[in-house]
Amino acid sequence: MQTETDHEQIALPCTLMRGGTSKGLYFSAADLPPPGPRRDAMLKAALGSQDLLQIDGLGGSRLVTAKLAIVAPSQRPDADVDYTYGIVPPGRGLVVYTSNCGNISAGVGPFAIDSGMVAAQGPVTQVRIFNTNTGKLLIAHVPVQHGRVKVSGDFAIPGVPGTGAEIFMDYRATTGAKTGKVMPTGHAIDTIALEDGRRIEASIGDVANPCVFVRAADVGCTGPALPLPVAIDADETLIATLKELRGKAAALIGLASDWRAAETESPALPLVVLVAPPRDYTDSQGRPVAAAEMDLQARFIFYNKCHESMAGTGSMCIAAMSCIPGTLVREAAAGARPGSLRIGHPLGAMTVVCEAEAGAAPQAASFKRLGFGRTARRLMQGIAYLPRDAVETEAAMAA
Repeated sequence: MQTETDHEQIALPCTLMRGGTSKGLYFSAADLPPPGPRRDAMLKAALGSQDLLQIDGLGGSRLVTAKLAIVAPSQRPDADVDYTYGIVPPGRGLVVYTSNCGNISAGVGPFAIDSGMVAAQGPVTQVRIFNTNTGKLLIAHVPVQHGRVKVSGDFAIPGVPGTGAEIFMDYRATTGAKTGKVMPTGHAIDTIALEDGRRIEASIGDVANPCVFVRAADVGCTGPALPLPVAIDADETLIATLKELRGKAAALIGLASDWRAAETESPALPLVVLVAPPRDYTDSQGRPVAAAEMDLQARFIFYNKCHESMAGTGSMCIAAMSCIPGTLVREAAAGARPGSLRIGHPLGAMTVVCEAEAGAAPQAASFKRLGFGRTARRLMQGIAYLPRDAVETEAAMAA
């Protein structure tokens, strides 16, 4: 077996995990260099950053399978582990750390327990996770059995075959994740002027990750049901509109100096979410989803592509905005019952819990309950091999 002293390849311990409806590489921070050009070069090599297929790395060629987590014991008194999320978008040649991922975060607790960073204390171990990307605290409630993370169970999530043990992710402390405000502009609705003269109403919220919400009908999605990802991605006019909306929202809340610069200055945030009232539809796997199973429809756009299911952080921002009067999310989900929200997405309907504290103004909203259930599973644990010349050349060029 090759070792760290191999002249041609660098050996890097890692774990391949599914977290929710995403998949990625999980690393112990102790196995990586400190943050900087060499670490980035290694992570890009591990996933395969240069081509769309990520054929020479362990990335899965899709945004939901091109992710990573770096985990370390925390020095903070309020946290057990520190967690940094990254994504290596296929073909872009970069690693991005600006946001969090709710699905990947669901695997952090299990990784920390099975790696020995957190002691298993059954039947459910609470893992306090400090997300370095947003500076916010997440709490994972992880089922354990016989000193290890429990994998089997009867909890199902749309987009993942079969069932597993439910990991409940508590996101109550993630308000104002990047801007410090639940409603960064102070308004439930803002009007964004497009270059072609259209004026689009939007709600901009910042819980878990900042998102800009728009009515699907206002950007040309006029059918009774929202389009599926394949149709959205193929609609160049729609994608161009959403790209401009995202850029202008980024500039409005201070994440980009100008809307045209958002693709380089803030390529991930804010995320764009199309919302619409409940309707019957057929999901991406040909299964019927009834309007009665959901409180609203949503399509989540990141890196100018439609998410193939529903992002965990996106679901949290949707849920939070559904509790705030006047937002477009509250409008679309007008029939939702207090305490939970059912989101219809491309692979079915997911339920999240949400309940705002009474009395707070929208700009300062806080939540009694805000979270969602996920499952996670370790798929492989071993050594990734990275081409030494490519890593060292890129690290030297970036230094």
